[in-house]
Amino acid sequence: MIFSAFLAAVGQLGDRRFMRVLLLGVALSVALLAAFYAGLLLFWNTFTPDTLTLPLIGEVDGLHTLLGWGSLLIMLILSIFLMVPVAAAFSGIFLDTVADAVEARHYPKLAPAPRIPMWDAIIEAVNFTGVLIAVNVLALMLWFTVGPLGPLVLWALNGYLIGREYFQLAAMRRIGRPAARQLRRDNRLTILAAGMLMAAPLTLPIINLFIPVLGAATFTHIFHRLNQRRG
Repeated sequence: MIFSAFLAAVGQLGDRRFMRVLLLGVALSVALLAAFYAGLLLFWNTFTPDTLTLPLIGEVDGLHTLLGWGSLLIMLILSIFLMVPVAAAFSGIFLDTVADAVEARHYPKLAPAPRIPMWDAIIEAVNFTGVLIAVNVLALMLWFTVGPLGPLVLWALNGYLIGREYFQLAAMRRIGRPAARQLRRDNRLTILAAGMLMAAPLTLPIINLFIPVLGAATFTHIFHRLNQRRG
């Protein structure tokens, strides 16, 4: 079920509504990364000298250049962890657009779903982003204690949270929050596995830009299939 839902989402990636949300996501991600990098450069240039005198070595020039390259490396490392909450929050805000496109192609007999108010979606996304950031900070700390198991810890924690949130948002459009919560609990292992499938590529540059759209589409498929199985 999970892989067939994911492949169905990939097959619709060229959909105009998918592409619109994807381009918005790319613009948002690039803007956030550029702002973060610019902030680091401003910090280094403002509070550090360009020349530093070291004992036994003497003057060292080009410190700003060195710190500039160092801040780029820091940005790339942090983006692995910060991309998860940013992408998940973005997909939550625009899930309706992706879900509508999926249902129009694959479930055309369904009546239009009630729209989630934009303000409610933003509040939900902000709250979820806060939880995800806290979890990713924890995962970063654990990374240095569990060694090679670090990626598995990151994927498991984010897989649980992303699966929980994506499925909840996809399901509550159709059956309401209480029924969506119960359906999620009844299928927690399936949803966890699908969430981990979404979380793993979020650590890969460029590819992670596609995951919010694919995740929203995949969990829309998973919801409909689980709901049909439930009868």
